[in-house]
Amino acid sequence: MVEELKGLLNNSYSVYSHYSVASIVVMKDGKTFKGVNVENASYGACICAERSAIVSAISNGYTKGDFDSIYIMNSTDKIGPSCFLCRQVISELFDKTAKVIFMNILGEMEEHTVEEICPYPFDSDKL
Repeated sequence: MVEELKGLLNNSYSVYSHYSVASIVVMKDGKTFKGVNVENASYGACICAERSAIVSAISNGYTKGDFDSIYIMNSTDKIGPSCFLCRQVISELFDKTAKVIFMNILGEMEEHTVEEICPYPFDSDKL
């Protein structure tokens, strides 16, 4: 997974921040979907790698509960967690016990559960 994520970082369009991020979601049936961050001069139009990979899975017919784990790597030597927009999407579609693995370019990693990265989720029960 480390080498695949490193290669995927090359597809990132991060001309403004120069902070490339790649993500791979693993589905419960073993299929994987890839994503990278895509920036835009209108910053609100940017999409993160996590949401890019998740949306690809959804576009291919997967749905809530089909996600097993997500791997996220950035292009620096620091391990960077997902932004809160991504955490919201992850908490909506993944089981609370699903693995979320944050990695840096060196392959160092931190493993968490969805519940750990989003202990107070905003979900349909709150509507």
